[in-house]
Amino acid sequence: MIMKGQKINDRYQIIKTIGEGGMANVYLAYDTILDRNVAVKVLRGDLATDEKFVRRFQREALAASSLSHPNIVEVYDVGEDNGQYYIVMEYIEGKHLKQLLKKRNNLTITEVIDIMLQITDGLALAHDSYIIHRDIKPQNIMILENGLVKITDFGIAMAMNAAQLTQTNSVMGSVHYLPPEQASGTGSTLQSDIYSMGILMYELLCGHLPYKGDNAVEIALKHLKEPLPSIRQYLPNLPQSIENIILKSTAKNPKNRYSDAREMHEDLKTAMDDSRVNEPRYVYPYPESDVDEAKIKQAIKPKAKAKDDEEVIAKQITKDDLKKQNKLLIVLGSIFAGLVIITTTIVFLIPLLTSSKEIKVPDVSNMSVNEAIDTLQEAGFKIADDQKEVTSDEIKEGNVVKTNPVAGSKKTQGKEITLYVSTGSNQITVEDYTGQNYIEVKAKLEVQNIYVAIEKKDVDDSKGRSDTEIIGQSVEPGEKLSPKDSITLYIPNITIKYPDFSSYSVDSVQRFCDTYGVKLNVEYVETSDYAPGTIYYQSKTVGYAVSNGASLTIRVAQSPSGQEETVYDENNCESTGFC
Repeated sequence: MIMKGQKINDRYQIIKTIGEGGMANVYLAYDTILDRNVAVKVLRGDLATDEKFVRRFQREALAASSLSHPNIVEVYDVGEDNGQYYIVMEYIEGKHLKQLLKKRNNLTITEVIDIMLQITDGLALAHDSYIIHRDIKPQNIMILENGLVKITDFGIAMAMNAAQLTQTNSVMGSVHYLPPEQASGTGSTLQSDIYSMGILMYELLCGHLPYKGDNAVEIALKHLKEPLPSIRQYLPNLPQSIENIILKSTAKNPKNRYSDAREMHEDLKTAMDDSRVNEPRYVYPYPESDVDEAKIKQAIKPKAKAKDDEEVIAKQITKDDLKKQNKLLIVLGSIFAGLVIITTTIVFLIPLLTSSKEIKVPDVSNMSVNEAIDTLQEAGFKIADDQKEVTSDEIKEGNVVKTNPVAGSKKTQGKEITLYVSTGSNQITVEDYTGQNYIEVKAKLEVQNIYVAIEKKDVDDSKGRSDTEIIGQSVEPGEKLSPKDSITLYIPNITIKYPDFSSYSVDSVQRFCDTYGVKLNVEYVETSDYAPGTIYYQSKTVGYAVSNGASLTIRVAQSPSGQEETVYDENNCESTGFC
């Protein structure tokens, strides 16, 4: 297991584990050169020692890196670092389809067609280049919040063989989608991906898998022998055209399937057309029994249950065969004896002649570099010329954070030790940003790799605030933030309200309306109840929120005919603010 903070190829710094599988572990990492988050898939240690598997892993990963399609997770880099084989991929912030199914149980026909169209479109590009995925399953299909689908795991895909099928824990997830020809170990074709996509489509619509069993072998045999359970048994209103796509893609005999993903994609595009919804049920043109059942049974039979077959085969062995076998056993026995002697010499004798004392690596954390070097050399270790730099919130700048190999581990005297030296904390202390301009504060924080979100909060305009002024923050002053942390700054969503216009002049009201985009209608009414020029009515209630484009009607008192009119003092307008 790779630890948090560890760097792969001195470039990809591990942030956290985001997935563990039978063949590889996946980590969220930070690309220190291109300044972006990536997903790093590291081959498990037991498989990293299998040269054949490693070659295939690298070959298929390099092939996948040549695929550029919006529905395929992009592969950036493939490499090896200290015996760890890795693939660096685009980091997708989303869920895989298995997680979506657990939440939703099953999906609608429209959703399934949209997802399958995206999957087949991506695989069509791969199939055009004769690249077979070999492990299509919901865990390898990511879906983003906007509905975009991404196919992943091209680089890790490989054909299953009989030995793997008996390792139930490592293949149980994949065997549910395993085509019969792939279970036999006879190899995969483009149509193997078609079968897996048909099973996936069945599961997305029904919410469950067509074949279940207690172990991988049992499930594989069902893929081989049992007809696909009718999907219309669970979804009686499912259009026949949709069932036909599933029937054609999950045929036991590859001759009855689509030839490749592009053909399946074209069929999906018209599946919901009125002319196809009630089309005849698909009938296989070739016998499904063409599949070599006996060969596949033998390929996936666990060794512990092979006794009956061994007895049958034993009866067919002649005396001559036995003589030849005895001679071969003598030769093989001699070779084996020689290997035992050589192995014994290597394991026991050579270490006795060349053994060095194993000692514990001292803990030199928080020491100065010079103190650490002295301590390690006194213990009998060598110091690597190149020192590594790491940030640390606990260890002050210039002191040692850790060593490689780690403190407390037993290593041979003379082993070279690498020091990791602190560059200090890269955290910042949050200030009180209220009253400051949010644009300036946001820029200052983003320079230090802090994510800044801006949210508006409703306030009235009584305090005369600017709409760029910070009125609150999600992180309290004095708290610390590290790069990639986030903070929300709150700014005012200022609400303008209608005042009492009774003390305004008509011109003052007009200026108010012009300022806030309100259309003003003025009605002059002859009345002796109010002093001439008095605004005694307004159509918008005092305190009501002003909105751009609204209309306002005011009524202004006017002297009755024949009476002398008092002129409103236009200069007495300081109180309105709209002189």
